[in-house]
Amino acid sequence: MSALELRASLALASIFGLRLFGLFIILPVFALYAEALPGWNLTLVGIALGAYGLTQALLQIPFGWASDRLGRKPVMVFGLLVFAAGSVVCAVAEAPWALILGRTIQGAGAISGVAIAMTADLTRPSQRTKAMAIIGSTIGVVIAASFMVAPALKDALGVPGIFAATAAMAVVAIAVVAWAVPALPARRAVRERVPLSAVLGDPELLRLYLGIFALHAILMALFVVVPLALVRAGLPVASHSAFYLAAVGAGFVFMLPFVASRRFAGHERAVFLGAVAVLALGLAVTATGLGSLAFLSIGLVIFFAAFNVLEAKLPALVSKAAPGAARGAAGGVYSSVQFLGIFVGGAAGGAIAQHVGPGALLAACFTLTALWFVSAWPMGRMGREGEHEHEDNIGEPREPRAINP
Repeated sequence: MSALELRASLALASIFGLRLFGLFIILPVFALYAEALPGWNLTLVGIALGAYGLTQALLQIPFGWASDRLGRKPVMVFGLLVFAAGSVVCAVAEAPWALILGRTIQGAGAISGVAIAMTADLTRPSQRTKAMAIIGSTIGVVIAASFMVAPALKDALGVPGIFAATAAMAVVAIAVVAWAVPALPARRAVRERVPLSAVLGDPELLRLYLGIFALHAILMALFVVVPLALVRAGLPVASHSAFYLAAVGAGFVFMLPFVASRRFAGHERAVFLGAVAVLALGLAVTATGLGSLAFLSIGLVIFFAAFNVLEAKLPALVSKAAPGAARGAAGGVYSSVQFLGIFVGGAAGGAIAQHVGPGALLAACFTLTALWFVSAWPMGRMGREGEHEHEDNIGEPREPRAINP
């Protein structure tokens, strides 16, 4: 990986990280915060948590289309400004509808697909999987860190203060876009039209789309009920930071060998399927002991070990599985499906938890994971790196390949 490619990968990973830290830090504390406010119930909590996913899913492709025509950086800056504005609305909101509106505006800054396309613009085919692995690993670390520090920040700043801090992080991300992300050559791009069927009809990609949908739907549903379950199991809110530090930290340690070690490089299918199975095991243990702090602890350690592996692996697998000329389109669909999962997991999870119960919600999550495992079982050896592509000289100006899905 050249110095320019490494710089681009780290800068784009930091943009993902700053934005997702602000989004995920709210998960461990929002249900506890809303429980004390008038007019809230678990259904509204789920809608508020998942609302940004709906607008993200709807606007990924329009943002990608705009970035093809107006440039990646201007569209990314605009998206981050929208995200910051939504965070400010959340910070000052007092009624449920206002906070849901703020979360919806946050989601309207749909830049994930643009960032993935920019990663493809700035890396050679042979290095693209490494760049996506850097981004995927960063996302996993950031999500884990956000869970660890969220309860402490809630005590220090309050939930409105967390939303205000999220707006500030969006401004920092804008600075990274402006000054740290390498500039693309100011030349007229040669745009290659790729039919959407190339990324919607591929069985390997469809399995991965289902995977990212399920993974984030389950995550959002889990955090509708877990914070309240911890309190009811006897863990004071003041101790939640230490709990998440232990659970997520232990899960991260267990995950590292499967992501960082070359020993598993030739066994991607086995690692992937194993992680899905372990995810199901974590959900089963958590569901079995919703009233037991010990069972919750063990279940969440298992869950986060698998979650971190899958969160790091999925973007790289999509990059490998997509045809060379359709990686941008595949990235846009992948991001749309991911955020649709966030919305469905939050909204449906809140409704199930309120009207049927937390146990039923976790059973639904387990069933979704089992369906994911069955669908992923036939997956083949991933890897089309370099297929029908040549090695671009990243150190020199070149034509960015924009994809119109």
